[in-house]
Amino acid sequence: MLKAEEMIQRRGQVMRLFVCLCLSGVYSETVRYTVLEEMEKGSWVANVVKDLGLDSEDLSSRNARIVSEVDKEYFNLNPQTGDLFIKEKLDREGLCARSEPCILPFQILLENPLKFYRSEIAVDDINDNSPVFLDKEMILNIPENSPVGTEFQMESAQDLDVGNNSLREYTISPNPYFHINTRVHSGGRKFPELVLDKALDREQQGEIHLTITAMDGGSPPRSGTAEVHVLIVDINDNAPVFTQTRYEVRIPENSPKGSLVSTVTAKDFDAGINGEVLYSFFRASEEIRRTFQIHSISGEIRLVGQLDFEQSQFYEFDLVAKDGGGLSGKCTVYVQVIDLNDNPPELIMSTVTSPISENAPEAVVAVFSIRDRDSGDNGRMVCSIQNDLPFDLKPTFRNFYTLVTDRALDRESQSEYTITITVKDLGSPSLKTEQNITVLISDVNDNPPVFNQTFYTLYVKENNSPALHIGRVNAVDRDSGQNARVSYTLLPSEDGDLSLPSYVSINSENGNIYALRSMDYETIQEFQFAVRAADGGSPALSSQAMVRVVVLDDNDNSPFVLYPLQNGTAPCNDLVPRWAEAGYLVTKVVAVDADSAQNSWLSFQLLKATDPGLFSVWSHNGEVRTTRLITDKDPVKQKLVVLVKDHGEPSLSTAATLHLFLVDGFSEPYLRLPEVVMDGEPEDSLTVYLVIALASISFLFLFSVIVFIVLRLWSRRGEATDAASLGLDGHFPGHLVDVNGTGTLSQSYRYEVCLTTGSGNSEFQFLKPVIPSLPAQSAGRDLEESHQFRNSLGFN
Repeated sequence: MLKAEEMIQRRGQVMRLFVCLCLSGVYSETVRYTVLEEMEKGSWVANVVKDLGLDSEDLSSRNARIVSEVDKEYFNLNPQTGDLFIKEKLDREGLCARSEPCILPFQILLENPLKFYRSEIAVDDINDNSPVFLDKEMILNIPENSPVGTEFQMESAQDLDVGNNSLREYTISPNPYFHINTRVHSGGRKFPELVLDKALDREQQGEIHLTITAMDGGSPPRSGTAEVHVLIVDINDNAPVFTQTRYEVRIPENSPKGSLVSTVTAKDFDAGINGEVLYSFFRASEEIRRTFQIHSISGEIRLVGQLDFEQSQFYEFDLVAKDGGGLSGKCTVYVQVIDLNDNPPELIMSTVTSPISENAPEAVVAVFSIRDRDSGDNGRMVCSIQNDLPFDLKPTFRNFYTLVTDRALDRESQSEYTITITVKDLGSPSLKTEQNITVLISDVNDNPPVFNQTFYTLYVKENNSPALHIGRVNAVDRDSGQNARVSYTLLPSEDGDLSLPSYVSINSENGNIYALRSMDYETIQEFQFAVRAADGGSPALSSQAMVRVVVLDDNDNSPFVLYPLQNGTAPCNDLVPRWAEAGYLVTKVVAVDADSAQNSWLSFQLLKATDPGLFSVWSHNGEVRTTRLITDKDPVKQKLVVLVKDHGEPSLSTAATLHLFLVDGFSEPYLRLPEVVMDGEPEDSLTVYLVIALASISFLFLFSVIVFIVLRLWSRRGEATDAASLGLDGHFPGHLVDVNGTGTLSQSYRYEVCLTTGSGNSEFQFLKPVIPSLPAQSAGRDLEESHQFRNSLGFN
């Protein structure tokens, strides 16, 4: 019969395991697996891939992992294969005590997208615990007049296993007086009862020794034994009786040790030793004995251990009152533990992701669970974070939460966040738990470099040395790392000018701009180009700025005298009538300077003269005028040296030499006279020379003039109009510009200077410019031709 029962039990186990395995293969709300306790670490449990309706690639790509409500993780998941392994050796009795079934819930978390799969492991019991009697020796006092069939209750054995592996039956060693029955308590516990089979006679046998054996239903079964001493006592016809058959007590869980739980009372109407009552525990577990203590005489039950509502919400145990004659009475004590809010909420962090990308939509920052070991309102919890953060708490199930971003993040505004997760229960007073997590924000290349100016103006002085640092452009990128690394490049000119790279270069790392060659203000005054700043992101972002380089003038050009020509050929002579009054305009020194601004502002001064008191030079326009009336004693030939000076730093100058002849009128023949001796040649000898020369060549001079005019007009038809201007009312041809009274002429015009004819005095006529940007050499060449033409007319 025992074998048949064992076969039925094993068959039920196989059927339950088969059903669990079948259900675990179908994707449902909760997937359950079954393992046996005490399996070795690393033992394979199941493969979750098919059970979850996924494939192995999903597990690995979506970062599958196990999260649990408990502090300790008992299982490992291989994300590559989906195999579930035992991480820690499981002891069902330590995990669930006598609870059946023993369930360990956990969740399988998948990311991107976030999803939970609820799973649980049922830990099946194995027969690894033997029944144990707490009292190895039991003494029974049985009156000798006990009738046959009387039942005597005994201390039960304890078996930590459950189900078929728990305590099954009791046996007793063979004897003629007693047999044993196995009874089931209302709570499911089994206890032995000793049944009298034969009348006792203390005088024949006053003591009987028996051995009681407790056996479980495991395969193979385990057992535990205890010795029973039966003492035959005289007749005691009144047994102790408790005033209450059931005592119910409520006590707070924070009651200190030594607190009075309750007091039980039993009465015995016998006299003497048969009426003396002693109290003790009956069939009390070891846990009861560690928690409570009863005074054997007074019946006071006191607390000797610490109560904890979360471990045990109530205690129930039996007490026995025995008199001196061996009779006893029993009662039951029920102690209900009152829960207090003595446990703060617990927060179990499963995973924290940091850093997170600033452009990640609804990124999962953390996954955690909360729990409170209290009950009622003391165990109900509220979870929250700060209100001013771009994060949100989303409950999933069974006190699981995910912390996700609820809007776009900007690392440039805030690169990290400290999030305080607060879990608060609803007890009174309320308890709370806080945990801080720091989340770093990783950068995304979402900001282009920005120049601190959209247009830069740099200045460089001409004649600079090559590789001169002339300025810097600067762009700032609000990103970080490689995304904020800015490099600079010059952009090609929009007009196709390929000479820009020969002028400047830029340092790609710091934006320093260098002049590659020496600048010449007279060649180029300014130029501009575009600079691009690009970051190191992928793809790279960029911006542009314009750079204008202004070349500053240096005083590197001396004044150039346009008139009178100083080319070393035939000198340019001017005639001054002797009747000229003081202030008479004799001629004008015309000069230009290729520089600009004050470097081209010219001033004139008389440096040397044959007669320093006869002529003066106006400093601002170079006009040469008489300062007094001319006398007969004044030498005919006058030589003036005029210094033309600019206003640069340092100043540059050029000397212009003028030859003037004092004549009585323009109709007199022009005589070429020897150079005037500047160191005071006698006036009389010079006069004699002039008279002789004029008399000697007058006829030859007139004839030469007529012939030259005819030949000149024939060879230069294009200048017929210019020749006609030699009339009384005409003007000598020339292309001049107004110098605005400053004595400074622009370098981009050509000038011609001549004397008016038929006016009786030597005044200049300044005509408008006709050919812009004509070099000074061309203007000088034209003046030289005009000067030669004038000399051919006999005015030299």
